[in-house]
Amino acid sequence: MNGVRRRRARAPASSANLGPGFDALAVALGLYVQVEVVERPEGLAVVAEGEGSQLPQDASHLAAQVVSRVLGHDRFEVRVSSKVPVARGLGSSAALAVAAAAAAGARVPDEAFEHGYRVDGHPENAAASAYGGLVTAAVVCGRPLARRLSLDPTLRFVVVVPERQLQTSHARGALPEAVSLEDAAFNLGRMGLLVAGLADHRQLVAEAGEDRLHQPYRSGLFAEAGELLQALRSAGALTACWSGAGPSLLGICAAGDEQDVADAAREAMGRLGVAGSVLVLEEDRAGVQVGTSPP
Repeated sequence: MNGVRRRRARAPASSANLGPGFDALAVALGLYVQVEVVERPEGLAVVAEGEGSQLPQDASHLAAQVVSRVLGHDRFEVRVSSKVPVARGLGSSAALAVAAAAAAGARVPDEAFEHGYRVDGHPENAAASAYGGLVTAAVVCGRPLARRLSLDPTLRFVVVVPERQLQTSHARGALPEAVSLEDAAFNLGRMGLLVAGLADHRQLVAEAGEDRLHQPYRSGLFAEAGELLQALRSAGALTACWSGAGPSLLGICAAGDEQDVADAAREAMGRLGVAGSVLVLEEDRAGVQVGTSPP
């Protein structure tokens, strides 16, 4: 580990798609996973706490796999502490992979981003976790490419996090193999409105979060989502959408409105019988961050 026997890194959660930006847009959120890698000559050990700690703590753990790939061996202990709910549409796998790669010594943010993309298979969540802020990402000539976009610093994010999980693979299985030209054009127009509104909240309209490519097809996986999204908008969210593949939902608010929106979300969850929590978050603009300790 380049003479450093202990290295830690932290990466933020993210919300992808943001409605119309399917597999193209994501925003980093102030909710984090931390990974620490320590040299251990006697071999691999995994220690995890917080979200995801119920997963097997062995060589199958995602953090262990990523660190081993970066180092080229398994003579290490990896410690994971996460506040990012797993299988909730908040980019937990991408954030963990980015943080693990950085803690193992991958160059940040670019190499850490590439490792995150390898795990996720699509680049937007990994890009947000690596670079922070609002990003757009795509795969170009077989390699992931990301660019940061303007993000109004006065925006706040209310996240409805149901207790139930929804695996990304299951959510993707609900999508059609092809969509109409009309629906594709609809999303492109809405995504333009969304990007403009995220840069300046005064330009953000509720319709900017609309989508025809994924949210309608996934609604059967979370029947209460429509009413919860309407509750977010009615309470003052500028727009609202699914967070990634769900089941978490995202209300994008102007600063000062977030608590009213969060209260309305909690009331709606109680009324609909949806167990879970509501988070009020700011964006993360730093992306993955690394710290080291001397031998």
